[in-house]
Amino acid sequence: MTGVLQGFAVIAVIIGVGFVLGRSGVLGEGGQLVLSRFVFFVAAPSLLFTVVATARPDVLFSAVTAVSALAAIVAATAYALIARLLWRRPVASVTVGALSSGYVNANNIGLPVAVYVLGSPAYTAPVILLQLAVFAPAALVVLDASTATGRRTARAAVLASLRNPLIGAALLGLVVAVGRVPVPPLVLEPLRLLAGASVPLMLVGFGMSLVGARPLAAGEQRREVVLASLMKLLVMPAVALAIGALVLHLDTAALHVAVVLAALPTAQNVLVYATRYGAGVVLARDAGLITTVGALPVLVLASVLLVP
Repeated sequence: MTGVLQGFAVIAVIIGVGFVLGRSGVLGEGGQLVLSRFVFFVAAPSLLFTVVATARPDVLFSAVTAVSALAAIVAATAYALIARLLWRRPVASVTVGALSSGYVNANNIGLPVAVYVLGSPAYTAPVILLQLAVFAPAALVVLDASTATGRRTARAAVLASLRNPLIGAALLGLVVAVGRVPVPPLVLEPLRLLAGASVPLMLVGFGMSLVGARPLAAGEQRREVVLASLMKLLVMPAVALAIGALVLHLDTAALHVAVVLAALPTAQNVLVYATRYGAGVVLARDAGLITTVGALPVLVLASVLLVP
């Protein structure tokens, strides 16, 4: 338990460093953008490839992955039913809210949490694959069909996800792991060195993004933000706990992993999708920030209850 708390302390300190850097302006106006692009296109794909390529297949395809998928589907569906049937919100806005309720930040926050709290970044790889290969294309198809800017077919949405460097790296690593393809040290070691920059830069970038953040400042879409945040922070981890413990009878260690993954905050990708289609932008932005701040006590509570 002490190790888990130390892991959270390490994460908090590095986020704090990022906040100070952002507040002081040491890295300049474009500092956060440069960091995020380096992580997205270089460091994080290197990390995902090296982790997946050297991971055991039973870690990548496990009951924990099934729990993650089911918990996300339940949370997103519950939001959609309430927002659409009771509040009569537009389909595009409902889609963004559903993503905010079940699409977790398995990259920027999930990878550091997996490293420092769960002990291995391999746990987040299946979630990243699932979200980018299944959830994101499905949501993009709905957004395309329900907005004036929609011109993309289901096939195009899937191909766009495959061009994402994160999913490309993860899929390539999966091929290597399943096929037991040997990777020469001259290739693997430079990638591991680049991968080492991924987690700290993710946390520093996140800390910088907190500067000046004011969720719900204008009161826009307040009900939707609160509902999505509750679904993400409380319902999704609770569903993961119930399915993992009562249905799949996971052991304590696997149950801890499943609940922690479900308690991760809303992914920043959701805001990207919302901005692209001009639907639920405030909802995605505020839910992302609220769940990111609120995820920490939920993650600590899950660890206190489930880690011996």
